[in-house]
Amino acid sequence: MIKMDRAKWALLPARVLGVVLAALAGSAATHAESCPRKDALGTSRILAVDAASTPRVGLKSFPQTLPLADHEVVLTFDDGPWPATTPKVLAALAHECVRATFFLIGKPASEHPELVRRIAAEGHTIGTHTWTHPSLARIKPGAAVEQIDHGISAVEAALHDGGAAASLAPFFRFPGFESTQATLDLLQSRGITVFGADLWASDWNPMTPRQELKIITDRLSVAHKGIILLHDPKAHTAAMLPAFLDYLRQNHYRVVHLVPAAPGAKAEVAR
Repeated sequence: MIKMDRAKWALLPARVLGVVLAALAGSAATHAESCPRKDALGTSRILAVDAASTPRVGLKSFPQTLPLADHEVVLTFDDGPWPATTPKVLAALAHECVRATFFLIGKPASEHPELVRRIAAEGHTIGTHTWTHPSLARIKPGAAVEQIDHGISAVEAALHDGGAAASLAPFFRFPGFESTQATLDLLQSRGITVFGADLWASDWNPMTPRQELKIITDRLSVAHKGIILLHDPKAHTAAMLPAFLDYLRQNHYRVVHLVPAAPGAKAEVAR
């Protein structure tokens, strides 16, 4: 993947940045198409997300979401990386040739940079989730901005640790979905898409993998599509994931992989 300093996103000429992001999308397409298991779930298509036309998505928080067809899902994971569980999540995704989006917390990313680089190397998209996961609606405005900025810089530093080449997507998710108008406006002004979710497994609660599987499959059978929120540091989620991916395959769901849209490219508008 291509190295990109997060602070330089807004400084690059549109033509140059377009080339960079097009290359990123092409790399993701290669990952999506090359799967050694013919019966794997796989990644059905790549969806380029443009912050200009899609500044905020996820029906749990906003009136619009991604333009997904019936039986299309986007897999997202929050709060990592975590050494005890993130590798298990990555192994389950790799077994099914599935690509996901990880919203990483800056502090654990700085503590486990090798996991951050592994997530990127395996073709997944990486966004950010603050520095230490506080509610940004319950702290002072200046502290909220610092949490956003420190989280971004820490994840980017982990991606580039040791000279590795990787890219950080301009994607952000608020801890607990607790935003303020000021932070929403700030992120939009920077060209960063804010992600909510369309459904989740409530895996922040104690439960068994079987209980979690029933929750998420019951909810998906009603919604039929959407951005799904899971948490890779949760042991029951890591244990449940292979069965959930198998459920998606058996019930003819298709996984969509998200990447940033190149400037000037025509992107699908959220609905």
